Order: sequence, then C-alpha cells, then structure tokens
Amino acid sequence: MTNTFSPAHDYYPAEAAGARPALRVRYPSPPAGLRLLRWQLKVLTAVAPGLAFKMAWKVFCTPRRLPEKAWEAPALADAGRRTVAAETGPVAVYEWGPAAAPAVLLVHGWEHRASFWRAWVPPLLAAGHRVVALDGPAHGASAGKLVTLMNFGGAVQAVADTVGEVRAIVAHSFGAASVAGLPVRLPGGAPLPRLVLLSVPEGPRAVAARFADFLHLPGAFVTQFAQYVEQATGRPVGSFAAAVSGPATGAQQVLVLHDEDDEIIPFAEGRQVAAAWPGAVLHATKGLGHNRILRDAAVVQAAVAFIG
Repeated sequence: MTNTFSPAHDYYPAEAAGARPALRVRYPSPPAGLRLLRWQLKVLTAVAPGLAFKMAWKVFCTPRRLPEKAWEAPALADAGRRTVAAETGPVAVYEWGPAAAPAVLLVHGWEHRASFWRAWVPPLLAAGHRVVALDGPAHGASAGKLVTLMNFGGAVQAVADTVGEVRAIVAHSFGAASVAGLPVRLPGGAPLPRLVLLSVPEGPRAVAARFADFLHLPGAFVTQFAQYVEQATGRPVGSFAAAVSGPATGAQQVLVLHDEDDEIIPFAEGRQVAAAWPGAVLHATKGLGHNRILRDAAVVQAAVAFIG
C-alpha cells in the first residue's frame, strides 16, 4: 500500500446487492501485505529510526502502476499526443479540440491518469474549449517511479508553459495539492481566469498525519516529515498548504468542489481551503466520496458553467 492521497486504494463494498453504490469502507480486515508493512516499519522504528523514516518516505512517494481499465484506451483514442520534458523525465500529454481555442488543463490525482477525466472532455469541447490533460510523473505513460508534490507540480508547470492561452486549470486531490502548493503559474505572470479544485487536501502535514496513522507510525514521523521537506526544498512544509501558496497562482476565480462523505480527504479540509482563500467558492456534494465526484454529471456541468 502507498500514500493515503490515493483515490485508488483497495476497498470492500459496504452496500447491499442491487442497492445504489454507497461509500466503501477501507480494509475492514487489513490485507496480509499491509500487516507485513506495518510490522516491518514498527520493528525498524525500534532499531533504526532513520532507516524506518527512509522506508516510509519511499512508500509515501511511490504510486502503484495500476492495471488499465477497459474504458481507458477508448477515452484517449481521439486525443492528440505529445510529450513534454520535466525533471522526472518525459511527461505524456493528451489534447482535444482546436489549437486556437483557450485551453482547460486537467490535472489528475494520485494513482490516476489522464484517462480518468473522460467525463469532462465532451462537455468542455462542447463549451468551446481545447482540453489538455497529462499523465503526472510516475503515472500512466509518463516516466518515473517516485514522485513528490514538488516534482508533480513541476511537471504540471512544464506542460502549462507549452499550452498557450489557458482558460482554466481543473485539478483533483494530489493534483490539486500540487497545483496550489507549488503553485503552478501561467507563463509571464498572466492571470489564470478560473481554477477548479476537487477534493483538495489542506496541506502536506495533514496528509502525512493520515499516512502515519494508516501505517501505525509513531507521532514523530510527522515532525521528521516536515523537517525533511524543508531540508529538501528550502521551504517550510506549511508553505505548501493550498490556501497559503494557492493565491499565487493568480487565479481570478476559484471553485472548490468537495464531497461531505469524502473517505480520503475529509470535507473539513476542502471547507478550510475555501474559507482561507480570498474569494474562493465552496460547492459541497453529498454521497459521491473521493472518486465519484470526478465523474458525476452534475459536478462536471457545474464546473463547466463556472469555467464559462
């Protein structure tokens, strides 16, 4: 198992047969692999805490390359394709619509891919936009095995620098954290007309705390995490919080979409980001969780209308 940013964790259904899909419950009985990882980290923490942190950090930064679903190839079949150079290696980019139209840049979350935006492409094209999506580093067809918020956001920035006129950025979960936390800016300091953040976490410290809880790591992990991030980046970990760095995106209008039943990123964090970001609007949903919000028709239409 990896990072609890992941909207692709293994779940077990909690709904009755034939009922409307309900939220899923994570690990009512932890799998053997997860129990083993927790035990390894517990033992290593006792005898070599430095090595335990390195192991935990590697797990935190390693997304699984999940098998492709049947609908993914058709979702990308009519896209133009190219690659963009980034620090982590080539980044796969997919484009739909006329080159002269203003672009909407779609940024997926942890263990997702560009194909996961399939519900968004037709409505955005119908609204007159060009659509650009990418596979983040260590995801999909892009290079890499490990990825941090900094180099994921750096890859998004590299793509944004090649797109031309950008009408909006739409980002989900870890992608939203990267866009807001870096933050990603348009070339030349141009204002970003619209920014849509779905299921956005408040900041890396909150994610690290959930990760530590998930793997039964000691409380000191979060402090070590914050120190390591500052040493590696020269920035306090708090500076990567969405509401702290996000306004530097230059976004003129911001829409935060978050489900009250989100099982990965608590709704309270989306509400906190919206409240702390001047002018941001919070759109709450109910019963969609962390994943289904991404493919709900009403959510897509609300975001397209906001983008204009």
